[in-house]
Amino acid sequence: MARAKLMLPVLDAEQQAEADRIFERIQGAFIEEARRLAQLMACKQTRHLFGETEYQVRDRVHALGAQVLETAADERIKKGGLSRS
Repeated sequence: MARAKLMLPVLDAEQQAEADRIFERIQGAFIEEARRLAQLMACKQTRHLFGETEYQVRDRVHALGAQVLETAADERIKKGGLSRS
């Protein structure tokens, strides 16, 4: 199933600086999670790649996405542009 590619916006200098800060904070988590996912895939027999394994992968990717959202929110709070209420 083909999915549409995410079109990335053109960022101004301030937005790019924020993106760089977020990236610096999350890149380690992405690398660690990629390693865990690779290990999960390596230990599964071909017949077990789908089904329960799909849900395990989905849950890990969703958790990583939640970490990205939290990091972005934290950056905005630091700038005074968002409150955590």
